[in-house]
Order: sequence, then structure tokens, then C-alpha cells
Amino acid sequence: AVGDFNNDTRLDFFVSNNNYNNVSVLLGYGNGSFQNQMTFQTGSFPHCVAVGDFNNDTRLDVVVANSGGNDVSVLLGYGNGSFQNQMTFPTGSKPYPVAVGDFNNDTRLDIVVSNHGDNNVSVLLGHGNGSFQNRMTFLIDSASVSLAVGDFNNDTRLDIVVANNVDDNVSVLLGFIIIGFMNQIALTAGHGSRPQSVLIADFNNDSRMDVALANSGSHTITIFLGDGNYSFSNLATYSAGSKPVSIAVGDFNNDGRSDIVVANYDSETISIFLGCGNGSFSNQSTYSTGPASYPYFVAVGDFNNDTAIDIVVITQGTNNLGTFLGYDNGTFSNVTLMPMGYGSNPFCVLIGDFNDDRKLDFAVANEGTDSLSMFLQTC
Repeated sequence: AVGDFNNDTRLDFFVSNNNYNNVSVLLGYGNGSFQNQMTFQTGSFPHCVAVGDFNNDTRLDVVVANSGGNDVSVLLGYGNGSFQNQMTFPTGSKPYPVAVGDFNNDTRLDIVVSNHGDNNVSVLLGHGNGSFQNRMTFLIDSASVSLAVGDFNNDTRLDIVVANNVDDNVSVLLGFIIIGFMNQIALTAGHGSRPQSVLIADFNNDSRMDVALANSGSHTITIFLGDGNYSFSNLATYSAGSKPVSIAVGDFNNDGRSDIVVANYDSETISIFLGCGNGSFSNQSTYSTGPASYPYFVAVGDFNNDTAIDIVVITQGTNNLGTFLGYDNGTFSNVTLMPMGYGSNPFCVLIGDFNDDRKLDFAVANEGTDSLSMFLQTC
């Protein structure tokens, strides 16, 4: 994930390392390079991370979904790129994706996770001081590996969309009074599609939230255009690389339209889809992430302060963090790799300014070491 974790106006990275049970933070220099990583312990098998200010001190904090411990870790930030020891809060079985938002409109950030082992989502309401209430649970169709949050029906209440890769569909849960969700709406992505990652954005410039999926089974991306209430248009599908597993959105050619990038695990590439502004996209252009790299997660941000959007990927095959610097015309540099350490098995990256120096830093969740690694930009 991405954010400014040290308040220097430079974007930083936050990455989960699945095999080591930790997360990594990489503080950015503001020129596309980063400090050596710092690591912080998490729970068992950290998978995904999200960022927000959970205790209202204006400093970025981090939440990590621990699939092996059936809980989330909350690490409160000091504003200098370092964090307090984790606090843990129970979830359902095998939480994978995690996101944050204010689900009960009390101006305090809450947490939502999708529980892969229970076929449900858990919502933990925040107290505004870094602690959270016991979870509330809402059923979905099947095992999920990705979720996103947005307002699909323009009622000022946050809704949740979850990618169900077993049933080849997505579940949309519309939020209602105080805290609760209507029965889910299912959007079918096609037989054998196995949606792996989901995001929310406005792809046709109608001020209504749309849904994009990366489908690992059909090697495609799928777009559902929202109508602003309870329904979505028929899907549009575009060919990606082999086994796309992660998806992100940004304006890569500075035309004011949302573009898409996906990480293709089996073809060891990323694919760029430039948006036309009407919900359709150009054919993909691809960039290599290196031999035997197996890119697993992708995120975007301006890492070298040139106003052009850049791309970061996690490569599980080589235990690297890779960056592609954008040229602001829809094209990118070749990948630059930063090692995470043998056996770290990085799983997810978070981007933000973790040390308040206005430069973006990286934080990586390492499943192999059950830790969090930080990479700080310093110049």
C-alpha cells in the first residue's frame, strides 16, 4: 500500500511478507529510490495491508490481515516512519483482504476484512483512539480474496464489493442506517473466470462508481459500469496476461481518464490498459517484471515527485519490490528491483508518507517472516 508515513510529502511503501510474519516499510527519497527497509512484527501469515489514521493524531497507521492468526494487527504510527507494537483484534477464519472506511458515519475509521475460511466479511467499528469494537459479520457467496469500498448508490453510506473467486462472481453489499448491509447483489464475471482482485473507480466520467476485476482463470479484466443505484451494466471484458492476480487504477497518460494496471502472475508481466473515458479501454501494453518473478500485487503513486504516476509490484518468485517510473504518456521505464530478503515471501505493499517528510515510502507485509518491512525515501 501507499502513503506518506513520515510527513515529508514523499510517498512511501508498506509491504506484507507472508513467510516471515512481518511487514516492511520503505521510506522514499522523492526521486524513485528508497532507504533500506525496516521491519515490524505482525501476526501469523500477514496477507494484506491498509492504511488510515485510526487514533486521530494526523499520523498514518497500518492494519494487517493475518490469515494464519484469524485476526488483524493494528500498528499505530509515530509519524517518523516507525510504529508501535501491534495490537490484535479477532476476525473470522483466514482473513485475506482488508480495507478501511467510515461505515457508520461517526467520522472514525473502521476496518473491514473478508474471511476466506468462513465465506463472510467482518466489520470492526473504530473508537477513534486506535482500538475497535468486536466484529460484526455479514455473509457472502463464497471464499473471497479481494474487496473494495465505495458509495455505489449515492446515499453517502459506504458499500462493500467482494471478489468471490470460487463462484466466479462479485458480491456488492449496500450499507444502510447506522451499520448494517442489505442482502448482497451478485455480479457474474463468467464461468471459470476466478476473479482475484477488485477495485472501484469512475471509468465513464458519470460520477458513479464502477467495478473492475482481475480474473485469474480467464486471463482477463472485467468492467461493470454502475448506474448510481442498485444495478450495473453488462460486463465488458479485455484480455490481459496469464493469470492476472492484482489490479490498480491511475491516470497514466494525464488525460483525466482512469487507466488500469494488472499484475500477471504466470506471464511475469504487468499490463497497462488506457481508459477512453466512456468505460472502454485500449488493448493492453505489457512490461516484464523479470524472469521467474511471479508478480503478485500492484499499486500506484508518484514516487519521484515528477507528477507522473508510477507503478510498484511485489514479485513473490524473486522476493523483490519492483518499480516502473511513469513518463506521463502511458508508457513506463523498465523495472527497478529492490530485494526483500530470501524467504520473505512479500505479499502486499502499502504506499504512504510514514515519516512526515512529504515523500512517499513503502511498507511491505512479509508472509514468510510474519513481519512488516519499511522503505523510507530520504532525498
